[in-house]
Amino acid sequence: MRKPGPPSARTRVERLRKRGHYDRATIDAILDGGLICHVGFLRERAPVVIPTLYWREGDHLYLHGSAVSRMLDTARKTAICVTVTHIDALVLTRSAFHHSVNYRSVVVFGRPEEITDPREKEERLRSFMEGLMPGRWRQLRPVKPKELKATRIVRLTLDEASAKIRDYGPADDKADFDWPAWGGLIPIETYAGSPLPDEHVKPSGPKAPVPTKFRARPA
Repeated sequence: MRKPGPPSARTRVERLRKRGHYDRATIDAILDGGLICHVGFLRERAPVVIPTLYWREGDHLYLHGSAVSRMLDTARKTAICVTVTHIDALVLTRSAFHHSVNYRSVVVFGRPEEITDPREKEERLRSFMEGLMPGRWRQLRPVKPKELKATRIVRLTLDEASAKIRDYGPADDKADFDWPAWGGLIPIETYAGSPLPDEHVKPSGPKAPVPTKFRARPA
């Protein structure tokens, strides 16, 4: 892991600076706890934001998709912005003005690098799958060369990344404490449910193992 330097003008948190975090341990924990990111870029001089799956390995954030993906085609040619957010709680106060949310977020800036070597592409896809469901990769049929060719993978360094966190209770005005409205936190949780087999799972004969290890909750 690279040692983080001082925040750049792009990564420095300006609004509510006390919520800003720049250490890699905090940034990595937020990234590793998520599945979906939003990728922002300019396409034909117009802003576009696309949600997609991602994963982190070491000092890089990885994105993958179709070889003809508009997002990835643009990403390998220019700078992008990637955001990841976890909502942990609704914050209810006695004034509509002070309502808020507890959250953990990361913003990453940079210009991605495309991975073109087929063996490395397959290894990165293996790491992605194993991060979601440990042991799943070895149960699957081998990846076909044409599938690797049809898949594009890019990686973005975490050199320009910052986190922003709110993790405390309501911030009511003192004059509102006695107002007869409820105040407090409503926790928000994300979890994985029980696996639901499709119609091709055979009730008899050799049985495929049911996935039991998967990322159930954000870190």
